[in-house]
Amino acid sequence: MTTPQLYNFNLKELKVEFENRKEEAKQGVDKKLSNITLDEWFEEWFTRYKVPKIKETSITPMKTKYRANFGRLIGNMKVANIRNMDIQDVINTMQREGRATSSMRDALGRVRECLESAKNNRIISETPCFDITVPWENVTKERRCLSQVEQNRFLQQVENNWYKEMFYIMFLTGMRIGEVGGLKWEDVDFKNKCIDNISININRSLSCQYESGVKTVRLTAPKTHNSYRKIPFMGEAEEMFLSQKKKQDKIKKELGKRYRSDGEFSDLVFVTSMGSPVFRYHAEKEVKKVVKAINEQEAFDSVREQREPHYFEDLYPHAIRHTFCSRCFQLNMNPKVVQKLMGHQHYSTTIDIYTHVMQDDIDSEVCKLESAIATIPEE
Repeated sequence: MTTPQLYNFNLKELKVEFENRKEEAKQGVDKKLSNITLDEWFEEWFTRYKVPKIKETSITPMKTKYRANFGRLIGNMKVANIRNMDIQDVINTMQREGRATSSMRDALGRVRECLESAKNNRIISETPCFDITVPWENVTKERRCLSQVEQNRFLQQVENNWYKEMFYIMFLTGMRIGEVGGLKWEDVDFKNKCIDNISININRSLSCQYESGVKTVRLTAPKTHNSYRKIPFMGEAEEMFLSQKKKQDKIKKELGKRYRSDGEFSDLVFVTSMGSPVFRYHAEKEVKKVVKAINEQEAFDSVREQREPHYFEDLYPHAIRHTFCSRCFQLNMNPKVVQKLMGHQHYSTTIDIYTHVMQDDIDSEVCKLESAIATIPEE
């Protein structure tokens, strides 16, 4: 092996360079990669280490999030020149811009993983992502769950809505909106409902995102390995599926070639009134329309009845999933069974919702106790 040699007519500079090279040799830093920027290394690291083990639909969002913070602010810096203060400055900037604490922690976690790999590949001797201060959340965001009264009011409002059956199934199964959109008729097993009570098989999820400015729609694997699951028919589930099939067959016949789902999307259970796949956007838009209609009616009724209005709180599709989970606990179902039905990867996620429901029950019982104490007659 050829021993590297140093040349310089200035003895003082030669000694400095010699000492630097000795330090690099001790630390195991690869001089050939010392000029690589964070953007360049992130792309190399992401392609080699992350892409093989994440879902295809996660690639673009992860890259986009990186570019929006660390890539935008220090992406052009050489990895070897990035210091602890540079990492902290990015977090501070994100805070000033009003980013959520969860976004800051996610961004820091990803760049820390990236720079740990840079250390392992001898680009740097130490990672600069130590002792970084990330602010704590000041306000804990409440998980939105509908009360039984709210749920009944919502379903009453969608009685004549095109998406009536879809919303009923969401309340009766707790499926994620992507799982609802990706559900195919082959996954709805009517035959076995009386044998082993297994009726709905979750095998895929519908994804819609923009990649390099192009809208991309695909059927993908569910969120996690636990998301593959079977959900029994409950309540009006069978009735709703049969109603949906009848309605869908009718529009297929009426639209003919104008029916918008074909190929791998032709067998989807839930579609728009023109036969297109149902995405999160459709569900969110429809939920807002339903809530708006409920509140408009409430405003009218409160004036007519000369009372204070009781408006329906803002709602999003995922809250329906939380509501299903809450109902399961209110019916005293085993948390492990609920975890299986929900497709939660971690038991702690299920228990978190259980704790929330229990707190609501405690608050309700305490109110009863306060009322009883207030009315106890004196002896």
